[in-house]
Amino acid sequence: MYGLIGAIRATAGDRDTLMAALASRSVGMPGNEVYLIAADANDPDLVWVTESWRSREAHQASLSLPAVREAIARARPVIAGFDSQVETVPLPAPETPGTQRI
Repeated sequence: MYGLIGAIRATAGDRDTLMAALASRSVGMPGNEVYLIAADANDPDLVWVTESWRSREAHQASLSLPAVREAIARARPVIAGFDSQVETVPLPAPETPGTQRI
């Protein structure tokens, strides 16, 4: 398992636009277990992204997917910067009946 938690700062007033652009990449990424986008509760321009992958290689491979590259291109104009990023080792969740992995 491989994880990332990052804080991305949107240009002033563009947090919703940034979140929408990031969300557009979250479907159908092979090896992705979790891709969670959250607005910071106290900072109107900060977005948190939490990712969990089956491997570091799966994450790296996702960056070459056309949908991901398009989402990054849409997000880039409203990104003011990156506040922080940490790598994690997620604990795999137990299988839940009725769910399907990608």
